Amino acid sequence: MAFTTLAHHIDLEWLQEAYRRTRKDGAVGVDGQTAKQYAQALEANLQSLLNRAKSGDYRAPSVRRVHIPKGDGKSTRPLGIPTFEDKVLQRAVAMVLEAIYEQDFLPCSYGFRPGRSAHQALQRLWEVLTEMKGGWVLEVDIRKFFDTLDHGQLQQLIQRRVRDGVLLRLIGKWLKAGILEEGNVTYPDEGTPQGGVISPVLANIYLHEVLDVWFEQEVKPRMKGRAELVRYADDFVICFEREADARRVMEVLPKRMERYGLTLHPEKTRLLEFRPPRPEDRGHGGPESFDLLGFRHYWASPGGANGW
Repeated sequence: MAFTTLAHHIDLEWLQEAYRRTRKDGAVGVDGQTAKQYAQALEANLQSLLNRAKSGDYRAPSVRRVHIPKGDGKSTRPLGIPTFEDKVLQRAVAMVLEAIYEQDFLPCSYGFRPGRSAHQALQRLWEVLTEMKGGWVLEVDIRKFFDTLDHGQLQQLIQRRVRDGVLLRLIGKWLKAGILEEGNVTYPDEGTPQGGVISPVLANIYLHEVLDVWFEQEVKPRMKGRAELVRYADDFVICFEREADARRVMEVLPKRMERYGLTLHPEKTRLLEFRPPRPEDRGHGGPESFDLLGFRHYWASPGGANGW
């Protein structure tokens, strides 16, 4: 069912809660305003924000972009920094979307969801591989996911569940907001800034439809053996009991991603055989100890748990 009226839930009290949940120590956006400065006239600022959001007068400010080092130290990752007020409004909308989509999201998704974490994703992966007593692990990297997310496809997917004009208009403004970098402002026609409060829930909505539902409803029933997906934001692995199943999915997955404007990184996407270690490597013996050792061996390997 699609919800046509949602904006009435966002009132002054809702914005106050969104303000409470917004980090106060983050870097400042293009306007230079800190959380402390915004709080000096908090109620008046929130009321003004509410009025502009509901009337359509709110203009999404440009996002200040910086580059932070990746884990390998050789490359950087772009990070968007919205203004503090924009963070509050994004948080308010994200709270509405989470209330809807938490009913829809599947158990295989662990990233940026209430009560879920990367540690739980790793625990689930350990459980699956232990139950399978080994198998094949397809480790997948989507190339520049947050930079290449298709705006049109995303908005169509959201409208399956959300058709409130106020929320759709705000999301559209955030997707089209300018990006300020080295004094120049550009207006991207794809992607959503990493660092934006709304970005994680939009990413989960996108990959819920593109990957999670497709895998559960279309892929798993066609497998000869067991197959399990574990996803944290845009990073995911798929465990297979049989090599033939793994290779079938590895062949069709790029075509599925391409249909929605996404591509897989050819060097970081790979299929690994995962088997229990040799008897002499099993430590104290017993199934529990050798399964744990095998799990640690995989995640200690180059590229293992990339981004997790």
